[in-house]
Amino acid sequence: MMEKIPTQSSARDQLMRDLKNVVSDAESWLRSGSSLSGEDLKAAKAKFERTLVSAKDGIIRAEEAVVEKTKATVKATDEYVQENPWKAIGISAAIGVLVGALISRR
Repeated sequence: MMEKIPTQSSARDQLMRDLKNVVSDAESWLRSGSSLSGEDLKAAKAKFERTLVSAKDGIIRAEEAVVEKTKATVKATDEYVQENPWKAIGISAAIGVLVGALISRR
């Protein structure tokens, strides 16, 4: 069964939610940390650790989405260049002339 690759947007959105949760939990823990003791402190610490692990997982998912998108872009570019070498050379030359003109103006 093929695993669904998260889109860059959904991975980014999930990561932002996870990071907001980490910050919120950290603020809550810092505010009430001195008044917590025993089981309450353990529960707060466990919740914070779960949120932190979730944020780390989100970062990994976002990185995987970016890597997959980059691989697809590289593959598409390679195929285009293989199928249209003279167009690729012309586009590269035009970009080179444009960049050269912009550099020489400064």
